[in-house]
Amino acid sequence: MEIHHISPKWLTLDKVEEIIESGAKLVLSEESRKRISRCREFLDNKMKTQSEPIYGITTGFGSLCNISISEDQLQALQKNLVMSHSCGTGELVAPAIVKLMLLTKIQSLSYGNSGVQLATVERLVEFFNRDIIPVVFAQGSLGASGDLSPLANMCLPILGLGEVYYKGERRPASEVLAEEGLEPLTLMSKEGLALLNGTQFMSSHAVYALIRARRLSRFADKVASLSLDAFNGRIDPFDDRIQEVRPHPGQLATARAVRGWLEGSELINQPDKAVQDPYSFRCVPQVHGAVKDTLENVSRTIEIEINSATDNPTIFPDDDLIISAGNFHGEPIAMPMDFLAVAMSELANISERRTYKLISGQRNLPSFLVATPGVNSGFMIPQYTAASIVNQSKGLCWPCSCDSIPSSQGQEDHVSMGANAATKLVRVVDNTERVLAIEMLNAAQALEFRRPLKTSPKLEEFVKEYREFGVPFVVNDMVMYPLIAKSVEFVRAQR
Repeated sequence: MEIHHISPKWLTLDKVEEIIESGAKLVLSEESRKRISRCREFLDNKMKTQSEPIYGITTGFGSLCNISISEDQLQALQKNLVMSHSCGTGELVAPAIVKLMLLTKIQSLSYGNSGVQLATVERLVEFFNRDIIPVVFAQGSLGASGDLSPLANMCLPILGLGEVYYKGERRPASEVLAEEGLEPLTLMSKEGLALLNGTQFMSSHAVYALIRARRLSRFADKVASLSLDAFNGRIDPFDDRIQEVRPHPGQLATARAVRGWLEGSELINQPDKAVQDPYSFRCVPQVHGAVKDTLENVSRTIEIEINSATDNPTIFPDDDLIISAGNFHGEPIAMPMDFLAVAMSELANISERRTYKLISGQRNLPSFLVATPGVNSGFMIPQYTAASIVNQSKGLCWPCSCDSIPSSQGQEDHVSMGANAATKLVRVVDNTERVLAIEMLNAAQALEFRRPLKTSPKLEEFVKEYREFGVPFVVNDMVMYPLIAKSVEFVRAQR
């Protein structure tokens, strides 16, 4: 069994992917346990000695920050906070993303700046390890003051409230906790605020999208290489000298990848080439490369976020300080998520254009990639589907982060809307996956009309795997949607 120790050590996206893929269990390191316990002890002592109100600890929340809370109401304050803020609605968040929310919340609390009890963090660890996944809704967060509503839904089961996914079923949390021998916890001062005030809904969607987007970026180079060869395109635009005079890292990497995929191809070295290829083939290094550079930039930002304390107020035991500030504000990741949605939409946009060229009856390929067009419509309509999806993604690229709607009686007068940026980013990634799958369907079909010539050994093996996965060559018209669905599965299985 794989074990990952939660610690102050930098948590990379690669490590997060490894934890999720391997089914690793979490264990709090001794250093993290000490930090959490020390911070809680400091807070308890501070409350005994400080007469001045401390926001969210001995006061109400948001615009109610000037209302003092008596000591005998502090526990009720925290429970009421979680219950009253659990206002999620709309679609259900995928359990895979909620599990990332648990992981990133545990990581954020482990630094010892939040004032939670060790038992509370350990309960989140138990949920992660036992696959007790809270039911969370996609709508409800403004992305400041943190992801209040979705994190409230995520934390209800700590109190024995709300619902969870457990062994494939959606059930009341109270029942599952009883079966697992877990008693509901009582939240102490500041804990409800520490649990709800954070960016883990946004950042977990971003991590989920980034892991998939990086895979899709690699796949896009591969399928574009196949399309280029099937279209009888030129290798010249991928020459390393072209890239060296405009040395964007992503452009260099893309051209190198395509040259690698096409090494040894019989088709790419045929003499009967057009003078130039359309942009969707010729400019793959520039477009795919720009996506890679965007992925790199966004990845750096999201890594910083998942290695941060993002609740409020923030506690500094070594400095004898509790500071009320704004680390919950999602703007630092809202803008990059909007940008990444644009990049992934463009990856789909250029893919659909290559699909269109493959079916257009050019370069000695039959119209719609079927031997007897007319009686057969062939691959006419998969391109329609791709175009429809691309159009939808373009609509989803309107930036959420340029909007703000004041809340809490004007106290929270600027918000990031990063949660909406996060959910639409995942939708754009889903769409890009489908468009690339449709390109794969067309490119593999087009290749067969170049026989007996072969593409490269690597791409021949790639197409062989695709056929063995369950997508056949289409001789005459057949029901097409299962081929698209199977192609999507094939893309999703790539690493």
